[in-house]
Amino acid sequence: MNHPTPRPHLSLFDAVCIIVGIIIGAGIFKTAASIAGCVGGLGELVGVWTAGGVIALSGALCYAELTTRYPADGGDYVFLTQAYGRGIGFLFAWSQFWILRPANVGAMAYIFAEQVRHLAPWPPLGFRYEVPAYAIAATITLTAINVIGVRAGSRTQNVLTVSKLAGLAVILVTALFVAPHADHATMATAPSANPRNLYTAMILVLFAYGGWNEIASVAAEIRQPRRNIPRALLLGTSLVLGTYLLINLSFWRVLGPSGFRASPSAAADLLSRWGGVQGAAVISGLIAISCLGSVNGMVLTGSRVLYAAGTEHRTFGWLGVWNPRHAVPLRSLIVQAIVTSALILVFGPNETAFQRLVVFSTPVFWLFALLAAASIFQLRRSRSPDTEVYHVLGYPFTPLLFCLSCLFMLWATTQYACREDVFPVLASLCVLAMGGLVYIAERVFWDGVPLSQLFGRMKR
Repeated sequence: MNHPTPRPHLSLFDAVCIIVGIIIGAGIFKTAASIAGCVGGLGELVGVWTAGGVIALSGALCYAELTTRYPADGGDYVFLTQAYGRGIGFLFAWSQFWILRPANVGAMAYIFAEQVRHLAPWPPLGFRYEVPAYAIAATITLTAINVIGVRAGSRTQNVLTVSKLAGLAVILVTALFVAPHADHATMATAPSANPRNLYTAMILVLFAYGGWNEIASVAAEIRQPRRNIPRALLLGTSLVLGTYLLINLSFWRVLGPSGFRASPSAAADLLSRWGGVQGAAVISGLIAISCLGSVNGMVLTGSRVLYAAGTEHRTFGWLGVWNPRHAVPLRSLIVQAIVTSALILVFGPNETAFQRLVVFSTPVFWLFALLAAASIFQLRRSRSPDTEVYHVLGYPFTPLLFCLSCLFMLWATTQYACREDVFPVLASLCVLAMGGLVYIAERVFWDGVPLSQLFGRMKR
């Protein structure tokens, strides 16, 4: 039988917009002041943001090789399955279904809801239910747009990405030409940051750069993938790096070091120097648009991972159906929205929901990112050279740098979670353990593999 499969609809511009739209979410607005508070002078501030950009670029180069080697929808699921076997691929898909995608979409939707609440409050619900309601509404609305078709989803992403870049350009123009700059007395450099603070700063910086790898999930839907995917990864990540540096320099110049560090919302404070209350409202709108761009991009890409897993595993088989009319994995989109909405309800009715959703997903993300980057070494040994594959620049040092960065982030985020709130980490570990049991059941009861032989046949 000929089953419907993904078709290449996305251009290079679409791919860059997906990357930039997912990365530039709320991170630059929520973490910039905290990062400035962890460093000493302007040189250290530029240094940590540049270091984070270099790490993101090294990851982008790694994913460029992996994605051009396997230009199929599914991203990390495909790489991990090819390198380590069905078991690891299944665990990634399981974590994508229950942990990574719903937590990441939910976190961005939650920040969107907080901003909308300031602009258009709905008092009858109160904060406890108002914010989750807005977050779920955003998730369902963007899912519905993507259900219409990949073109609708990608065009929405393009509009949101261009809108947020235009808004960031307003901040830059205001900082350079309109807002009064901090006087020289407030520009004195603080003492050098201690290593512990720099360590915290790097965690926050890499959180702000998260999402550059998402383009791998829609590889089969990108035109000329072997040429356009590496270009999209490098262009998108480089554009974000440049944007982040300019935005931080603007905050530093207008607010001064002490004002920047003490600001609960540096962007709002910057625009309020020019537009007062209206300037703060503009920032709330810009943050809301940025979050919508992240949510839409993750909705679009995440459903492709579930679809790819559904084509190979019976547990997810009901999700591995491509809708030819809309050219989307319809079932995956709908189920993804349901699980995300449920997670928002579980974590959402309190003011720490965003932090708990991040802690729930971040260690798992860095674990699988480490395995994906390390798979380059495994796949190069086990596969014959392919001249059409993009080969990562600086091999083996580039993937090694990224692997070490993943190890650092895995250790650092786990330590932070255990110190601040251990429940989300324990919950994610339980979900992963449950996934292992489900995989064993699938192989033994559905595939007929004897339990005694299961672990020796993981790659078959």
